[in-house]
Amino acid sequence: MQKVKAPESNKNTIIISLGDPAGIGTEIILKALGSKYLNNNIQPLIVGCKNNIYETYTKLINHGIDNIPDPEKLDIIDIPLERNIIPGIVDEHTGAASFKWLLNATNMLLEGKAKALVTAPISKIAWHKAGHKFAGQTELLGKLTNKKTSMLFTAISPNNGWRFNTLLATTHISINKINNNLTKELIRYKLDALLHFCRQFKDKPLIHIAGLNPHAGEEGKIGIEEQKLIIPSLNEWKVDNPGVKITGPIPPDTCWLSSADAWIGGSNENNAPDGILALYHDQGLIPVKLIAFDQAVNTTLGLPFIRTSPDHGTALDIAGKFKARATSMISAMNNAWLLSR
Repeated sequence: MQKVKAPESNKNTIIISLGDPAGIGTEIILKALGSKYLNNNIQPLIVGCKNNIYETYTKLINHGIDNIPDPEKLDIIDIPLERNIIPGIVDEHTGAASFKWLLNATNMLLEGKAKALVTAPISKIAWHKAGHKFAGQTELLGKLTNKKTSMLFTAISPNNGWRFNTLLATTHISINKINNNLTKELIRYKLDALLHFCRQFKDKPLIHIAGLNPHAGEEGKIGIEEQKLIIPSLNEWKVDNPGVKITGPIPPDTCWLSSADAWIGGSNENNAPDGILALYHDQGLIPVKLIAFDQAVNTTLGLPFIRTSPDHGTALDIAGKFKARATSMISAMNNAWLLSR
């Protein structure tokens, strides 16, 4: 695939890939770039279809939505769509476009054009229809950079500035494959990644680990994974990381309660964990989205550059209706800039 080169003299601080053109990506990017809550140090470079951006801009203005930046004043690497798309309908053409945009955006990062990548949501179904058999953007980025990655969700409470972090041990795999993928080496690696991230904000972070089974196994009465795998892994990790405060495995149904209280500014802020390790996708994402939906940001750890993304998908049900909220995209851009400093 032919690469599209960015300008040699590039002043941009973050590169943004447009996501699936049938989704809300272009809409929330334009809304975010016009928001008063966006860090004004950010100088974005957008990778996508210029015509799609102009059409979305015109429709937003016609719908009476103000504070949208004029595309003439934006830096855009134009990789045109090969045919018209219908909002809300993904197919092999929308999948091919979003894949191409992300691939070119990543190459620009690897060429040193910027330090951070922000990705709008893509459709995994569309990618598969286009012949790209990746579970998601995180997995593609790992292959393109030849790096072992981790998926972390971070959010800053608008109530008190408290930072909420949850890292996933396993990501886009089916529920019946979790046991086979959970290993001592994986748990230790994910704890290392979570600790490194949390230490950017606190010297001695408190880390919680969720159990796998109901009641964290009830001492082996409701599953043996805690006794046979998780507890021995944590004990070994503690020996190698003396002084780190770590608790677990904690029953999953109560593991995020202190975080929920800290998020709203409750009395447990000082006792809430600085990071939580969830053992599988929905175990971590359900509480994250219940507590901090719109503010949470998907952050890929382990890459040679910062990558963030909103915590939601393509929202095909509201695509083209111009009522999508840009809050998580704003957070993704702000966190990309902050973490890349």
